[in-house]
Amino acid sequence: MIPPNFDRNALVDPTPDAQESFKPNLSDRYRKDLLFQGLTWLAVTIAITVLVVLVVDTLVDGLPRLEWSFITNFPSRRAQNAGIYAALMGTIWVMMIVALVSFPLGVGAGIYLEEFAKDNWLTRLIEINISNLAGVPSIIYGLLGLAAFVRLLQPMTGGRSVLSGALTLVLLILPIIIVSTREALRSVPDSIRWAGFALGSTRWQVVREQVLPIALPGILTGTILGLSRAIGETAPLITIGALTYVPFAPQFPVGEWLSNPVGAVQSFWQDGMQSQFTVLPIQIYNWVSRPQKAFHTNAAAGIIVLLMVLLAMNSLAVLLRNWLQKTR
Repeated sequence: MIPPNFDRNALVDPTPDAQESFKPNLSDRYRKDLLFQGLTWLAVTIAITVLVVLVVDTLVDGLPRLEWSFITNFPSRRAQNAGIYAALMGTIWVMMIVALVSFPLGVGAGIYLEEFAKDNWLTRLIEINISNLAGVPSIIYGLLGLAAFVRLLQPMTGGRSVLSGALTLVLLILPIIIVSTREALRSVPDSIRWAGFALGSTRWQVVREQVLPIALPGILTGTILGLSRAIGETAPLITIGALTYVPFAPQFPVGEWLSNPVGAVQSFWQDGMQSQFTVLPIQIYNWVSRPQKAFHTNAAAGIIVLLMVLLAMNSLAVLLRNWLQKTR
C-alpha cells in the first residue's frame, strides 16, 4: 500500500539537494578498480613465482637421483644406497584405507545432515562442531588417534600400525568431506526434489536417484581436497608412532588368495593392516634433518615422488568427476 504522503515526482525529478550530494566521480572509481586489479595480479604473480622457484629447485636437485633403484631400495645409512620403497608402499596403503573409509562415512553423514536430519538443537550442535573440527590443528588428531586407535583399540588395530595411521587421517579429513558434501547437495535445485515427491518417490529414492548423482562431482572435489591434505600430513602419524626407519613394507599376499584364502586373509591383516609403517613425508623429513648433502638430494627426489603420487591420485579423481559430469 502506497502511503498518502508519498511523492511520486521524487522518483523522477530528485530534489536539488539530492542532485548535489550524488557525485559519480567515475574517473576516481576506475582508478581504484585498476589499483585493486593490479594488486591482485601482483599477489598472484608472487605466489606463482615462489611456487615455481621451489618446484624448479626441487627438480634440479632431485632428478639426477631419481632412478629405479631409488624407488625399489629400502632406507639405508648410506645415502647412495638409500631408497624410498618402504615409505612409498606405506603411503599407498594408508591412502587406500583412508579413501575407502572416509568417502562413505563423510558422504553418508553429509547426506543425513542435509536431507534427513530435523532442524533441532542437536543437529545445530553437530553442525557447529563439524565446522569447528575442520580447523583443528592436525596434531590434536594425532593425540586422539594415539589414545583411541593405538591404545584403546590395540587388539584390533595392532597398536602403531598402518590401520591406526589411516584411521587417524580419516578423522582429520572427515569434516572436510562432510562440509563439501552438504554444500554440493545444497547446490541442487529444490525443484528436482519436489518433482520426485510429486511422482510418488520416497525421500531416499529422490536422494539416491536424482540429488546424489547431480551433487557427486562437487562431493568428489571435496574428497580430492581432503585426500590431498591427508597425503602430506606428518604430525599426526609421528604422534601415533610411525617410524622414521622401516626396512620392510606392508605385505599383500597376492599369490595366496587362490591356494590358501584363509591364510591370505590372516597374512593380509597381520602383515599388512597391522604392520608397522612409514610414509613419504616422514621419510623426507628424516632425510632433510640429516647434515649430509647427499641425504638432502634424496629428500628432493622423495618430494618429486610424493608429488607424482599426489598428481596421479588427483588426476584419477578428476577424470572420474568429469566422467560423471558428462554422464549426467
